[in-house]
Amino acid sequence: MSSEAWTAVIVLGAIVAVASLIGAIVLAFRVWRTRKLLGELGAGGRVAFYGALLYTILPVDLLPDPIYLDDMGLLAGALLYLTHLVRKRRPEEFSTLPAPGSRRSPARAPRGR
Repeated sequence: MSSEAWTAVIVLGAIVAVASLIGAIVLAFRVWRTRKLLGELGAGGRVAFYGALLYTILPVDLLPDPIYLDDMGLLAGALLYLTHLVRKRRPEEFSTLPAPGSRRSPARAPRGR
């Protein structure tokens, strides 16, 4: 391979690493925002919350740390699970939201002028 090809591979790898790092940080912040609900989500919610954050922070991973795809997958799974628990515990707050995968838009309150 020529030096130009190696440069392109390195630049592409750096872009993928930065994009996955940003994605992992965004997901970690979304999971972190659920911490105020941990008291009502039970033990499963606490395990998902702390397990996902610890796995993301600790250096022991399935994939090396410049590749955050496994961290992103675990954080996304924890966020989906925590969202499921919140919807199950507070169904009245989510009764106007559409079911996942449906095309119906949520009910909107009329705007005041």
